[in-house]
Amino acid sequence: MSLLKVLRFPDERLRTIAKPVAEFNADLQAQIDNMFDTMYEEKGIGLAATQVDFHQHLIIMDLQDDVERPTVFINMEITARDGSCTNEEGCLSVPGIYANVDRAESVTIKAFDREGVEFTLDADGLFAICLQHELDHLNGKLFVDYLSPLKRQRIKQKLEKAARLEAKQG
Repeated sequence: MSLLKVLRFPDERLRTIAKPVAEFNADLQAQIDNMFDTMYEEKGIGLAATQVDFHQHLIIMDLQDDVERPTVFINMEITARDGSCTNEEGCLSVPGIYANVDRAESVTIKAFDREGVEFTLDADGLFAICLQHELDHLNGKLFVDYLSPLKRQRIKQKLEKAARLEAKQG
């Protein structure tokens, strides 16, 4: 296993639209394992492949609670949405920044697991929010895109400044 570099906003590669996974092979399995290692190292609960510069339709997730649920979502589609909720979101690609985002309260999804077996499920609460957040990544969208242009610009400047300081120290 190896750790992958998580792309940080405003990196333009985060805007790449992911392509569907076509082959469920050893390379994909290694990518999934490396993404889990990276997500746990970064103390995240979800990671989309786009965030690690792998532009295929792959999401991993572990809400780290006591509920048994799938953790790998390949070629995921949301087939139904219901209700609405506002929740504070953060993101490994936008470190240290949190903002309220409006999302569907519950979703029904269709996806494939890591072996290529199709499944459907209903999700609500944090699980539904995370699925929507990660799917946005695969479509080249970040949670900061839901904010005003002024807030987004301030976040961009703050993260660019932090990156410059890190580069000087590194």
